[in-house]
Amino acid sequence: MAKKSKIAKNEKRREIVARYAARRAELKEIIRRPDTPDAERLAARRELERQPRDASATRVRNRDSVDGRPRGYVGTFGLSRVRLRAQAHAGFLPGVRKSSW
Repeated sequence: MAKKSKIAKNEKRREIVARYAARRAELKEIIRRPDTPDAERLAARRELERQPRDASATRVRNRDSVDGRPRGYVGTFGLSRVRLRAQAHAGFLPGVRKSSW
């Protein structure tokens, strides 16, 4: 089980990313386009730099949806490897079977 404070901080980051996502996309598009004037591109870069650090999607950590474990995350299920194995053995994940050969 992860610390409650880390889980809460990650959720707060998700909210901040969602709040700034549209504006960040606009600014990045302005910067990316080759026909953008240099002055406008520079202004877009400055505005992007003024945004909070947590507005970047890369700051969000993938965590287990049940207990918040940050390592061994399996994105298909939204669970960590440990929780995935336990739930698969218990039969809570339809279509998942233990492999044997």
